[in-house]
This record gives sequence, C-alpha cells and structure tokens, in this order.
Amino acid sequence: MVGRRLTAPPATLRARIARSWRRNRAGYLFLGPWLVGFFCLTLGPTIASLYLSFTDYDLLTPARWSGLKNYHYAFFEDWHLWHALAVTFTYVLWSVPLKLAVALGLAMALDRSVRGVTVYRAVFYLPSLLGASVAIAILWRQIFGGDGLVNELLLKIIGVSGPSWVTHPDYALGTLVILAIWQFGSPMIIFLAGLRQVPQELYEAAAMDGARPMRQFFKITLPLLAPVVFFNLVLQTIDAFKAFTQAFIVSGGQGGPVDSTMFYTLYLYLEAFANFRMGYASALAWLLLVIIGIFTAISFLTSRYWVYYEDEGR
Repeated sequence: MVGRRLTAPPATLRARIARSWRRNRAGYLFLGPWLVGFFCLTLGPTIASLYLSFTDYDLLTPARWSGLKNYHYAFFEDWHLWHALAVTFTYVLWSVPLKLAVALGLAMALDRSVRGVTVYRAVFYLPSLLGASVAIAILWRQIFGGDGLVNELLLKIIGVSGPSWVTHPDYALGTLVILAIWQFGSPMIIFLAGLRQVPQELYEAAAMDGARPMRQFFKITLPLLAPVVFFNLVLQTIDAFKAFTQAFIVSGGQGGPVDSTMFYTLYLYLEAFANFRMGYASALAWLLLVIIGIFTAISFLTSRYWVYYEDEGR
C-alpha cells in the first residue's frame, strides 16, 4: 500500500514506552535488585574472566594480552592439571551414583504413612544443609583422623585401629566421597516427590500377578522415576565437579596427601590466590565450564535411551 508507514513515528514510540513504563513500573522496581546483581555480580565478572583467560595477570600488575598461551599450557604442559582432573573424575564417578542410590533407598523407606515420618524426613534432610559447611569439614577431618571416632570404634569392635584416613593417600579421597554421600538430603526430597506421583494401582496389579517387591522396583518404580533420576543426576554431577570446601579443609588447603585430594577447583584456587596466576586460573575456570557442559550434554543425549516420560513414550 502506497504511503503506509512500516514503523511507528518517534513520538508514538516514545509514548508507548512511557505508557509501558507507567503500567509496569512496580515490576521493574522489584526486578531492579536482581538486574543489578546479575549484571554486576554475574555477567560482568563472567565477561572479565573470559578476557583475563587470554592474558598474563598476577593481580599486582596490569593484565597483558597473551592469546592462547594459557590454554596451550593447560593442554600440553601442565601435568598437575591432568592429575587434578583425574582426581575430580574419580570423585564424581564414585560420589554421584552412590549418593543417588542412598537417597533413593531412604526416600522409598520414608515414603510410608507411619507416625512421625515428617520428623524423620526433616532429620534426614539436615546433612544437606550442613554438609558443605566449613564446620562439618573440620569435624570430618577429626572423625577420620588417626585418633578419631572411626578408629576408636574399630578398636572397640575388632580390636584393631586403622590409619589416619584423611592423611593416607589411599583413603583420603574415599573420606570425601563418604562426606558427599552423607549429603543425600536434597536428592532424597526430590525422589520423595517423584514417588508420590507413581500410581499405586500399578503396584496392586503387579502384586496380584505375583511380582515381588524387587521386580516391582525395577519394572515400575525405576522406569517411572527415570525423569527424576535424570534431574538429580545432572544436578549432582554439576555439584560434584564444583566441590571445593571439603577438599580445602580436610587437606589443609594443599590437596594432600600426595595430591590425592587435589580437586580441579582446589587447583584452580591455588593457581589464582597462592601462585597469583589469575589469568591462567581464569582459563581453568572456563575449561571447567566446558567440561561440565560436555557432561551435561552427554546426559541429555543419552537420556532418550533410558528416561521414560509417561505422556510421550520413549
């Protein structure tokens, strides 16, 4: 059509913006603190760390552009990094499945209409609130120390005291895995919510057909809980890769003994604040982001083969 305007005149556009502001003023004001926090505390530091990952920066002198030097050093020269990755992968591969197994088992035990079950649920959830704290990490170091509670129990039960678990290179990482398993509360609550969605009629029909509880678990409970298992798996895997406080406190901030608890995050911290290689630490942070992204993508790609959605089928 001849003469038709495809865009609003500037005056009309300004009027629309003004009306939109007046109509949504309260919403913008409530969003204000979040937007300030997002841009200043999340997006801004993220962009800054990406820039610093391509520089030599020691916190004391201005950053100097170095291109891909940090990434080349990480991939081809820094064998400490690969050791930290091996320790982290070992921790993730042990702690995540065991934590989910314990959480699911306790969720099934608590999914009953018994007296005081809400109190039990609250008590079992407490470790998730306390487990990542510095105080619990210090307590864990005392429990698994040479004269700690574990060795005292072993001495009383079997008459033999064990080693100092947290200072022995063969067992130190295992104590951190046990600490991670102990923090089962969060996935347990999510499993409880999922169990409430499983139709009881399926169990009744299976029982009438002679299916025992174990067969009901593998044929009914686990397939219908697959989306919840997948959700917990992704969240717990990400959390396991980010584990830091436990290793820092138990090892005294050095990843010992013999680097057996040198998590990737702890190595990143030491590079940044002990060796003052902030540029290299920024590159390590972005590599960790890529690693977590790869594991998450693999989880999503493989989920089509084992995650069952009732309304969509396999």
